[in-house]
Amino acid sequence: MADKKGNFFQRAGKAFTDVIAELKRVTWPTKEKLAKTSAVCLLVIVFFAIYLTIIGSGGRWVLDKIGFYDIVETSATTTVAGETTAAETTAASETTTAATESSAG
Repeated sequence: MADKKGNFFQRAGKAFTDVIAELKRVTWPTKEKLAKTSAVCLLVIVFFAIYLTIIGSGGRWVLDKIGFYDIVETSATTTVAGETTAAETTAASETTTAATESSAG
């Protein structure tokens, strides 16, 4: 089968010339139009940056007022239910073994 597309370099060259031809047909904006569009874009960005900052700060203020960020004091000896350390597990298994041996004896 003959390859009708040509080799890689021929296809790459054709693609490059097609891109150049297409860029010549593009209607580029004038300096004034570009400046106006850029200014509008920057103003919208600044507006939303300020808006979102106010919303975030307001939310933070509300959460502070209701005590959401208050630190709750806990004692150091409190353990979570079901959480045991290796020493506690070893001591419990030794106690169980000793109780089983004494009742079997």
